[in-house]
Amino acid sequence: MDDVSVGLFSDGYLPVLDGVALTVHNYAYWLNKESGRSCVVAPRTPGYIDKESYRVVRFFSLPTVVRPPYRFGLPGLDPRLRRFLREEDFSLIHAHSPFGAGLVAARTAREKKVPLVATLHSKYRDDLARVIKAKAIVDDQIRRIADFYYSADYVWVPQESMVATLREYGYDGPYEVMENGIDLKPPESIAPLRARGAEHLGLPEGLVAGLYVGQHILEKNLEFLVRSLKRIMEAIPEFRMVFVGQGYAKPRLQKLAADLGIAGKTLFHEAVYNREALAAIYARGDLLLFPSLYDNAPLVLREAAAFCTPALMLKGSTAATVIEDGRNGFLAPNDLEAYSERAIAILSDRAALERAGIGAQRSLCRSWEGVLGQVRGRYREILSRWRR
Repeated sequence: MDDVSVGLFSDGYLPVLDGVALTVHNYAYWLNKESGRSCVVAPRTPGYIDKESYRVVRFFSLPTVVRPPYRFGLPGLDPRLRRFLREEDFSLIHAHSPFGAGLVAARTAREKKVPLVATLHSKYRDDLARVIKAKAIVDDQIRRIADFYYSADYVWVPQESMVATLREYGYDGPYEVMENGIDLKPPESIAPLRARGAEHLGLPEGLVAGLYVGQHILEKNLEFLVRSLKRIMEAIPEFRMVFVGQGYAKPRLQKLAADLGIAGKTLFHEAVYNREALAAIYARGDLLLFPSLYDNAPLVLREAAAFCTPALMLKGSTAATVIEDGRNGFLAPNDLEAYSERAIAILSDRAALERAGIGAQRSLCRSWEGVLGQVRGRYREILSRWRR
């Protein structure tokens, strides 16, 4: 792909650490490593300096009141971006958002007569419904999102189960599944990393560690998770819970833990940007507790699996469709008592926990390098057909 220039447009990007940002970063890194011609177009974050090996072009943005640290991108108000897009010779454009960045991506693809690929990453209705109380307005925005995906030449999803979300939003056109990868390599031995994680968290062996890594937002069912911990801690006195990340709901969750009398056994850790440190934390976890109904294809599930840490998820959730109960993770009903009791049973059966951890590592881990090999092949096919 030496002659191919790919523009990756996203409203979510570094320094925010979430699945979309990590996906865009890894697409850009591995594409650039082969061709040197990948470019990310994303909102500007004041004070943050891009130091990546690939090009990053930032556009004007404002802070969001309801969802810090995310930015509200306004690419249409940025004359420097317009000049850049006029001069840049993209071969293919890939949009990772249906909002400001995605709309600019679609317009640029039309103007330059190049193919537009668009990936659905999130359940946007949940996000919109939290900040917009008028259902009619939310429904209108969802129709606009469906229209955006209809405007794309190729629509991708990272997991087959996400097609239901596309259909719910009103898009019934063709799609392709292009899975996500991880940039954390499964180690030859877990023990050294686990020891470093124990030291970092202050959780020596002998304590049982539950783990949650990700955004601290209510959409991820985190109040449900915190409430489930009280019963687990009563049944397993040596159980400790670690939350890693940031988000608007963090103070609320900390207060809930205090009100439930479990604050002393619950650690709220800041977001971890160092990937080696995060690997050690994953290795120290015994069970990833992830009862989200919001997530589609969470990277955290696969990252934890790299270190033989299986997840307990909710039956019927979109994210849990890759889980075979007891083989590469665990499932529980969407019921507070049932979720707590399943966690207790799992944590009390070390052999079953270890079997599921090994199964998770074998079945859920795929490197970004391997994924981008497939992506590059698909890009080539798209461009070959487009040129004909």
